[in-house]
Amino acid sequence: MRILMWHVHGAWTSSFVRGRHEYLLPVTPTRDPNVGLGRAESWDWPPAVREVPYDRLRDTEIDLVLLQRPHELDLCTAWSGRTPGRDIPAVYVEHNTPRGDVPETRHPLAGQDSIPVVHITSFNDLFWNCDGARTTVIGNGIPDPGDRYSGELARAGVAINEPIRRGRITGTDLLPRFATAAPLDVFGMVTEWLPDWLGVAPDRMTTANLAQDAMHTELAKRRVYIHPFRWTSLGMSLVEAMYLGMPVVALAATEALHAVPPEAGVISTDVDVLVDAVRRLVADPEEARRLGRQARDVAQTRFGLDRFLDQWHQLLTRTRAEG
Repeated sequence: MRILMWHVHGAWTSSFVRGRHEYLLPVTPTRDPNVGLGRAESWDWPPAVREVPYDRLRDTEIDLVLLQRPHELDLCTAWSGRTPGRDIPAVYVEHNTPRGDVPETRHPLAGQDSIPVVHITSFNDLFWNCDGARTTVIGNGIPDPGDRYSGELARAGVAINEPIRRGRITGTDLLPRFATAAPLDVFGMVTEWLPDWLGVAPDRMTTANLAQDAMHTELAKRRVYIHPFRWTSLGMSLVEAMYLGMPVVALAATEALHAVPPEAGVISTDVDVLVDAVRRLVADPEEARRLGRQARDVAQTRFGLDRFLDQWHQLLTRTRAEG
């Protein structure tokens, strides 16, 4: 089927567009990420992903619209002339943990029954107040980047996009404490000012913004992966690090508690425990490698791409038939 969707979360979309459908991405002359970014430049997406000028959508055949942000309902109506859930079958993907008056936070699609809400984690399904809207959970799945772990560098790797803007949500404030246990290499967008902003010396923290494949290669050279996120659904970078064969040290927050079993790393709400774990694993390459092998096994079992695509195909097919 032909699915209209917006480029919002590049890593998630990179998995989703590997399904058996055609994916139409609106594009505006300014390529504004809020309304029409088009194809990604940092990911290698298949030919089935096609850009469509926003002003041609009324003349474009569309079978279903996949929504990921509230304002996309209005964009779909205005640009295609079809109202989601009424004139065209629709699915809403909720990528984020709720904000505001948690756990009472009301979802933007709460209280309606024409558009199912798909959560990417059970934690989100539990905490969002969807007030009778149909909900389901389809957990993340990613292509296997390969077992690249060497751990040759006695350093810790971290992956955070925009760590200064996102602050406590991504656990940015915790990084100086981890830097006392091992030098940190932080990968992600808008990280270049991070060491100065945190007051961490250059010999204890470096930053880099690399394309996904290059980032995977470099990350896997680090002895251990740190996941300091306080309030996120389930960072794709955590799953990627596990796939790479890296031992994981993570805050036991949101869905991470389910994603990282004890045999795959160290997970706790006690930051001192996590800092000690980083120090221990950096000093013990064999233990780090043992945990990393288990982490990769877990990732392959729980976050496989085939399972992800099969679940999505079933939901999309059912939703189109009902619409």
